[in-house]
Amino acid sequence: IFPIVVALITSLILPDAAPLVGMLMLGNLFKVCGVTERLSKTAQNELINIVTILLGVSVGATCNAENFLKPQTLYIIALGLAAFAFATFGGVMFGNIMYWVTGGKVNPLIGSAGVSAVPMAARVSQVVGQKENPSNFLLMHAMGPNVAGVIGSAVAAGVFLALFQ
Repeated sequence: IFPIVVALITSLILPDAAPLVGMLMLGNLFKVCGVTERLSKTAQNELINIVTILLGVSVGATCNAENFLKPQTLYIIALGLAAFAFATFGGVMFGNIMYWVTGGKVNPLIGSAGVSAVPMAARVSQVVGQKENPSNFLLMHAMGPNVAGVIGSAVAAGVFLALFQ
């Protein structure tokens, strides 16, 4: 019921984000419902590889050097790197706040998984946590904020689409 409710609420509040969030929730519905096992496996393996190749080829074919090799491109890449760094820093700081508020029940490393780099951010939290304490198993707990970061990014993209049209 979660993917359906999220898709409906997003479509009602922010229609421009509906395709992004809708596809994300459709994939979640495939995986969770258990009825579409073959479709879920195809979407996770073959289809994602085909779509990635087609997306890369189409972007590469439409981008010429005169448009790409500009100082503005480096500026955009630097802004993205800074945004990623600040998001990770903010997540760790909020994780520390949650650690103090809950009396140590929340591991602050989970906050760093709030960026939408799925599933790598959650895996990094897991690896760093296990280096500190081998009995730490943070991966499933870190996937929650990780997926929340993806949903937040999709909604933010929808807001930008609505603002700049």
